Amino acid sequence: MTALEDNTTHQPRAQMALSAALAAGPSHAYLFRGPRGAGKRVAGRAFAAEILASGAADPDDARRRALLDPSPHPDLVWLTPRGAQHLVEEVRERVIRAASYRPFEGEKRVFVIEAAEALRDESQNALLKTLEEPPGFAHLILLSSEPELLLETVASRCQPVEFAPLPTEVVERALSGEAPDEEIAAAARLSAGDLDRARLLLSDSGRELRAKAVELDWKAVLETAEAAGEEAEGAAREALEEQAAAGFKRSARDAGDEAKRAGRRRRTEVLDLGLELAAAWFRDLAAVAGGAEEVAYNRDRLDALRSQAAGLSPDAPRRAAELVQDTRRRFDLNVSEELALEALLFRLAPVLA
Repeated sequence: MTALEDNTTHQPRAQMALSAALAAGPSHAYLFRGPRGAGKRVAGRAFAAEILASGAADPDDARRRALLDPSPHPDLVWLTPRGAQHLVEEVRERVIRAASYRPFEGEKRVFVIEAAEALRDESQNALLKTLEEPPGFAHLILLSSEPELLLETVASRCQPVEFAPLPTEVVERALSGEAPDEEIAAAARLSAGDLDRARLLLSDSGRELRAKAVELDWKAVLETAEAAGEEAEGAAREALEEQAAAGFKRSARDAGDEAKRAGRRRRTEVLDLGLELAAAWFRDLAAVAGGAEEVAYNRDRLDALRSQAAGLSPDAPRRAAELVQDTRRRFDLNVSEELALEALLFRLAPVLA
């Protein structure tokens, strides 16, 4: 089984489309679109690895290096947003200008833009020429969980590749034996088909995050997010040091910046997960209060849901869930997280009184 097949096992439509693209010769631009956790990132890396291997003197070695994360392959450029949005200058320098340079080795260069919906309009407009008239050796892969936020002129110039959420039963099977069945069922539903997120929810830190989010203990949620960010930054530094020892050249400043970005991304992800878990709890409260507990995500905490929902109108928890989701959107505007969470508590108080 190839790396591409292995990383698209539960995405048959995407696997078929990408395998056909490799057989016929890949197009210049692709848009991988689908929900978070559907496997776009690993599929994008595997697809990029196959493209780079196809014109390499040593295909196996090129594929191996391209599959590493972060990758030391000089012809694979992977762009992730710094904060809420991609920096315009970084897009211009690392993608638009770099796409005109010949490959350092082999015959291909691949540019992957993760969270493409975080591209500013200025960056998207600047990308148009590269998308319209790319050099024959350059291939662009855009990954997006919210493709509707992309300009139509950008999306229309990319070959779409569809990703569906992983089925709940697939996540449950993958986690079988790692926790009690009811807890696995809850994690699979709360993760929205994201296996890594489901596994996190079954860990000690994930269980604590879930408990604190339900209690609306935002100070504890922030502390958990900080700890996760520090752990991710440390792991990234170790990986980069290993690459440096293996001979891959990268300045100390670039390595430090990359490690810090990994930490910030992880911190943001965990904090957002805390808010999502709180919103899911309120959603379940509304369902139980409305007599529809069979659709609850928190399957392992039905007794607590029943107790809180007793005598409660479904409208109150429904409104509370909306307020939590509104706070998640505010984070995209780079507002102060501490202030936003304090404001959320004040907004929730009269709703839940």
